[in-house]
Amino acid sequence: METTELSVRSGGTLVTDLTQEVAAFVRGRGDGLVNVFVPHATAGVALMETGSGSEPDLADAIDRLLPAQDIYRHRHGSLGHGRDHVLPAFVGPSVSIPVLDGRMALGTWQSVVLVDSNGDNPQRTVRLSFLRG
Repeated sequence: METTELSVRSGGTLVTDLTQEVAAFVRGRGDGLVNVFVPHATAGVALMETGSGSEPDLADAIDRLLPAQDIYRHRHGSLGHGRDHVLPAFVGPSVSIPVLDGRMALGTWQSVVLVDSNGDNPQRTVRLSFLRG
């Protein structure tokens, strides 16, 4: 397995597109699987369409499902931080993507994104791992 870490600044931005960084990591590696993982309790990774209004739609859906109010038992940090700790149960911490001939086999509109509602911790680590097939 080959692995690397990305340092991503996400503070204040719910969705950060990682597609180009992941594509660069798998380029020239042949066939296999790439795993994208965030080792954080308040962030997740998803595959979604970007640039078409989906990012604010996701933000609205998260606000409806997990409001940033003082309603959580987990209360340290800024307002809504309890929500930040629940988010990864809905947007998981990793995705695995098939790689064919050094290219991710994504659908036409799919992008790899970091989803991070925690403005208290703007610096994130993203681990990329490639398993040759």
